[in-house]
Amino acid sequence: MQPEAIPETLADPEVDLISPMLRRDGDSWTAGFRGLTLRTALQPIYSISHKRTIGYEALIRAQDPDLSNVLPIHLFELPSSDAENLLLDRLCRYLHMQNYSGIEDQLNWLFLNVSPRAVTSGSQADSFFGNLLVKTKLPPHRIVIEIVEQPTDDADRLRDTVAYYRELGCLTAIDDFGAGHSNFERIWNLSPDIVKLDRKLLTRATEDHKARQILNGIVSLLHQSGCLVLLEGVETSDQAMIAIDAGVDFVQGFYFCRPSTDLASLSDAPTDFDQLLQDYKARHQITQDPTRYLADFFWNDFQNATKLLQADTCMAQACRELLNHGPVSRCYLADSQGVQIEDTLISDTGSRGLDPRFKPLESTSKADWYRQQYLRQALAQPGKLHVTAPYLCVTGAYMCVTLSLCFTHHDKQRVLCCDILANAPQ
Repeated sequence: MQPEAIPETLADPEVDLISPMLRRDGDSWTAGFRGLTLRTALQPIYSISHKRTIGYEALIRAQDPDLSNVLPIHLFELPSSDAENLLLDRLCRYLHMQNYSGIEDQLNWLFLNVSPRAVTSGSQADSFFGNLLVKTKLPPHRIVIEIVEQPTDDADRLRDTVAYYRELGCLTAIDDFGAGHSNFERIWNLSPDIVKLDRKLLTRATEDHKARQILNGIVSLLHQSGCLVLLEGVETSDQAMIAIDAGVDFVQGFYFCRPSTDLASLSDAPTDFDQLLQDYKARHQITQDPTRYLADFFWNDFQNATKLLQADTCMAQACRELLNHGPVSRCYLADSQGVQIEDTLISDTGSRGLDPRFKPLESTSKADWYRQQYLRQALAQPGKLHVTAPYLCVTGAYMCVTLSLCFTHHDKQRVLCCDILANAPQ
């Protein structure tokens, strides 16, 4: 097989120039580039809530004349000029769209990767992609243009390019968010429809509980920014649970289905989301939502403590039983405005956990806790013991859970609070 001749200068390769590089191969299409045969592989993307496929990411697969596989990273190192890089990028998109147009699927999205160098090369307003939509008869609203998250020398051109695809009617996605160059400035500037989280975030979340909390926070911030969130690289059932718990909208990865060049069989790939969600619900009730167990366990001690406080017993004596529990680090009392009334009582566990580096934060006399949800919830529902999710305590920069109970003392509302170490020492 002879390598295709690549022009030295190629400003805006059009559909008619690239068409001869494609050829029919049975029920699908292949393309030739520098002596290599290029094929389309598709990997399903699933909506957790819908429990079904909602799209496919198109991936390029290359083979040399000896039918040996060539890694995509090596394929995209072959272009020797911006023009040739642009040609390869468009050739891949043309091939993917030509193949996808032959699949009997009139609903789901096709995710197409766009080379960052191609995004910022040439004229963003060229007619190539619009003509390609017409030739393949794919509606633009079924195309998601993925742009890899990395620095660019021309942020304005990148923004204009994203706007161009959006004006065509396509959706846009930022790929690999969470990798080295990620930042929310790019999200605010480009306003993508979908953000794909880098798989390294999931790997870290699998190994580190703190990283899992960070992942959950990133997903929440992206949702508040108006973006749908896709987590890729899901390879195990535990990672699937992390994805569900993080609140992502879509998932992708080997756990569900590997990329395949057998395009006709993709719709038959089984994925049992019913069982996966049932497993998550069972696990969540036991390990992820301990609040009702904590409330039941501490209820009698809280009742006894508030009765003693109503009888004008001092804080130290009233809270003695609470402070004797190993995980309890401190108890404190606030008025109806959230202002702390007395000094904080610190347990033996809390004393052992004090970090001298955070000593400026230890004294909380007359501190105002009204901003805290546990304080407002207690005031809104007197007599009910409230339990927070784990959070970072400002008095010592450690993770804790707070229990709070509002009661009446001499016709005034008081809130008794108790911090429990989220990772209590054994």
